Amino acid sequence: MVAKVILNPYSNRWQAQANWPLVEAELSKAGIKFELATSQRPGGHVLSLAAEATRKGFSPIIVAGGDGTIGEVVNGMSQGAKDPNKPLGPLGIIPLGTANDLVHNLKLPLDIPGAVAVICAGKTKKLDVCQVNDRLFVNNAAIGLEPTVTVIQQKMTKVKGILRYLLATLRAINRNPKWQARLDWDGGSYEGPVTLVTVGNCAVTGGLFYMTPHADPFDGKLTFVYAYRKTRWELLKTLPRTMKPGAGNYVELPDVHEVNAKWLKVKLDTPTPAHSDGEIFDEAIKELEYKVQPGRLLFYSN
Repeated sequence: MVAKVILNPYSNRWQAQANWPLVEAELSKAGIKFELATSQRPGGHVLSLAAEATRKGFSPIIVAGGDGTIGEVVNGMSQGAKDPNKPLGPLGIIPLGTANDLVHNLKLPLDIPGAVAVICAGKTKKLDVCQVNDRLFVNNAAIGLEPTVTVIQQKMTKVKGILRYLLATLRAINRNPKWQARLDWDGGSYEGPVTLVTVGNCAVTGGLFYMTPHADPFDGKLTFVYAYRKTRWELLKTLPRTMKPGAGNYVELPDVHEVNAKWLKVKLDTPTPAHSDGEIFDEAIKELEYKVQPGRLLFYSN
């Protein structure tokens, strides 16, 4: 079989393109036969490349990019799949993004030679795939404060890496956004103010933040947090606790609730931006439905 490598050259502010020669050399050294497809534009080209590769039977599909690129590839694989009941993949991941959250969460190698070695070894594992409305995600999705941070950081050009996420977070906190919400899930409901609703397949997002610290991408469930902070000062005090992986995490605070569920429905009084796997898919949305597809994706694992 011939692999299809889908490269997003823009990942990590064009660093993915700069790293491609090393990726190519490692794949060739490992004896992996492949065809390269390079994204030419943002806004869906990666998705269409993955859908076409899936329809044509390329196996495996290898994504070279960041978390947003992985999310786009998974959506494309789903669109190109002939049987919606069969697992997608196998998918190989070469992390060329800024935060590489999914790779961190799955404890995969962050270096290019290590990532290629995992693909070459051929061991696969099933990963849950989550869904918001008609869009799939594999790491994290959110409305409220979190995608507000994403919108801000995407407009920042002079700062790179994790520092960009942190500065964007501080700017978002200064705006002190809030919404009136109705949440329903298969174990309860809530109606009232929210600052954020974040839904995790995995624990870490943005490279630093344990927004759903107890999420497990292999348990067949969503883990979501809904929270309300009244003031900018409360938000600022909460921020350091989002970076704690264990005891002391922000989910222990009053008016912060972490829930495991199979589905979640959200209705808001005013629109919010929304993201999945770090990519804004709607800048003004009021109704969302989240689901989980247990074990839907085969990926190359340690």
